[in-house]
Amino acid sequence: MHARFAGAAALCGIAYAVAGPGPRAVIFAVASALPILMCALALWARHLIDRAPWLTATAGMIMLAVSMNLWPEWITEHHLGRAEGRPVDLVIATAHGLLLVGTAWALRLHGKNDSGGMLDAGLLGLCAAAPLWVGLVAPNLTPDATLLGETLMLVDLMLLCGVMGCLLRIGFRARKSRGPIFYLLLAATTTLAAEVCAVLTVNGTTTWTSELIMMAYLAMGTAVLLPAAPHITFPSGRIKPATGEPPLGWIGAALCTNPLMGAVQAIRGDDGASVLLAVGSMLIVPLVLLRLKLLSAQRCEAERELAHYAHHDELTGLFNRRHITAQIDEALAELRNGDLRHITLLLCDLDGFKPINDQYGHRAGDSVLKAIAVRLAGAVEDADVVGRIGGDEFLILIKGEVADDAAERIAELVRQPIQLDESAVRVGVSIGAATASHGGAYPDRDAFINLADTGMYAAKVARSEAGVPRPINPARGQTAAVTRPSQRVETDRRGRSGTRGAVASAASAPGGPGRPKSQP
Repeated sequence: MHARFAGAAALCGIAYAVAGPGPRAVIFAVASALPILMCALALWARHLIDRAPWLTATAGMIMLAVSMNLWPEWITEHHLGRAEGRPVDLVIATAHGLLLVGTAWALRLHGKNDSGGMLDAGLLGLCAAAPLWVGLVAPNLTPDATLLGETLMLVDLMLLCGVMGCLLRIGFRARKSRGPIFYLLLAATTTLAAEVCAVLTVNGTTTWTSELIMMAYLAMGTAVLLPAAPHITFPSGRIKPATGEPPLGWIGAALCTNPLMGAVQAIRGDDGASVLLAVGSMLIVPLVLLRLKLLSAQRCEAERELAHYAHHDELTGLFNRRHITAQIDEALAELRNGDLRHITLLLCDLDGFKPINDQYGHRAGDSVLKAIAVRLAGAVEDADVVGRIGGDEFLILIKGEVADDAAERIAELVRQPIQLDESAVRVGVSIGAATASHGGAYPDRDAFINLADTGMYAAKVARSEAGVPRPINPARGQTAAVTRPSQRVETDRRGRSGTRGAVASAASAPGGPGRPKSQP
């Protein structure tokens, strides 16, 4: 395809240079019609998946081709470089606008994760047009130039430079789209060069201007026929979000360009100094405001993320140790004030989790922890608090009465199979419970957690002793055989720990990787 483009461009250029006025019009018409046919062929063959952007760009090329036939003297009689503000100038500006809109629309997904970088590149491109205007274009405009004509030409130059900046940005980041991006960049560059050349050769030949415009047409058509053209609208693979600080120094320097160039024009006494400042401000200021809004949104998002992870576990999304211990302090205070009648802690430690990490890897272990977190969060009420306090340990704070079989039900829920990529696995859980009631002697937070921790270790001991539940009596630090699988630890009014009703101090659920276990 590259060889075909080079051959077609060379053929059109040589034929146009040696032909007379009549054949030149035919060659130019053919060159302007070729990209329209190429786009139509690519759309008909469904080579271009996203049709709307390319239909918009094709409409712009059709408008250009029609205008060239309606006003053939626009180039041959140097009207392109005079900035006269004629009706054809409005039509050409509209056609270029459609082309730029279609191109930007097609490239929108490339900037999804890089909106800030795209805005920066566009701003730098827009500001780069100011030296071009002051150094080459404005000093060579003829007295026939009108305010409307200068405005249209300046807008066209600035938009082309802005698009070129965005295309360069995309080309550096999207490797698979570099072929089509190169030809789109070539089309924009040759169009810009044609306009500057038309101004510089306004009293000379129009051959170079015409040949540059024909090359722009051919480059646009070639871009849509390349095998990688679908990647323009739908990038293959995930484009990584751009990282790093915005180039504020470069942006600040670029924003100073228009006022500086306006000052240069004012010193030289150019009549068009106000055009650059007015047009430049209308195009650049909205982009600057949009960039500032984006920076503000990114900062707010970063602050929200920091606030979230200050209280949540990064892996599971549950509350972290800091938050859940603060909630325990708050619940104990509410208990003393009488706002709560009962609070219960359930300390859950997974059984059989380490073999999963050893056999399937840490990624599988993370998946298991996430699945367990979802199950635990769904097993409690909205007012209750579930957190991960480290490793494979979870803590549940229940505000209010808790059912006698709560630990057994949670253990049964955790014991359900968890599907991994390779196979299903099971884990068990040892649960220790501690309850405090209003009117009793209130433990502090650490003592309260220690009560639940004692029950949890009692469950592990019971599991290791052939599944016989033998929970530890926290008051005496001894074991006592019971006939039920769980026991709740409470504090009485005199501040002593004891048992009541033999309800839910510990529940053990065995399990292991890849195979079901019997219920204790």
